[in-house]
Amino acid sequence: MDTDRLRDVLRSLRDGETSLDEALAALRDLPARDLEFAVVDHHRALRCGFPEVILAEGKTAEQVVAIAREIARAGCTVLATRVSPEQAAALRDALPSGVLHERARAFVLRQGEAPPRHGPVAVVTAGTSDLPVADEAALTAELMGNEVVRITDVGVAGLHRLVPHLAELERCRAIVVVAGMEGALASVIGGMVDRPVIAVPTSVGYGVSFGGLAALLGMLSSCASGITVVNIDNGFGAGYAASRITRHAGPAAPPDRHGP
Repeated sequence: MDTDRLRDVLRSLRDGETSLDEALAALRDLPARDLEFAVVDHHRALRCGFPEVILAEGKTAEQVVAIAREIARAGCTVLATRVSPEQAAALRDALPSGVLHERARAFVLRQGEAPPRHGPVAVVTAGTSDLPVADEAALTAELMGNEVVRITDVGVAGLHRLVPHLAELERCRAIVVVAGMEGALASVIGGMVDRPVIAVPTSVGYGVSFGGLAALLGMLSSCASGITVVNIDNGFGAGYAASRITRHAGPAAPPDRHGP
């Protein structure tokens, strides 16, 4: 149950529009509901500011649909990540108002009031092949209330492509950098701007990249100070972290490069 629905139930009880038994019925599944194969956390939005998110990978289509229906029943936005074609078809049948974001492999059903808007987040990709992971990060941040600035294909093989975007990066509160191969773009950006940088290694690259391990190790070993690194291909985690960074901050102001 999200905060708005909980307030509505309590307000209705206070104003005499709902009986005590009706209010108890509405609140019966707080804080969680046991589906036998999963325990759906209805307090997640109250504690963390965003409802529980479904990792579809490893679950059956029936399990994903059951969890999604339970989250939707509570009036919350549904976000399922790493959705397979079979799971996507089942979710579309069960929740026809939802939208499948194919490249991000994510299914979304928006419900309730839009979250408060807060500071912009940049999602930067080194190459076009990194876009699926970047889309997952951008979609997550957008659902959590962020304006998202997308900058694509500015990897270190042609750094001149990045320079025109520095002003855009400087107005953002946090920057998600998505890169495969050797993962060097995160170090470059971390050394050029004073914003928090969240690096996402991707499994893009030839054999010696070891499915993203080379990029992960390169980002963890970055010579740029203060870079945060999430796991390989974890666009969701990066978008979530960026949104948390920006949630309690106002819009970023560009640094005064002409001051004393």
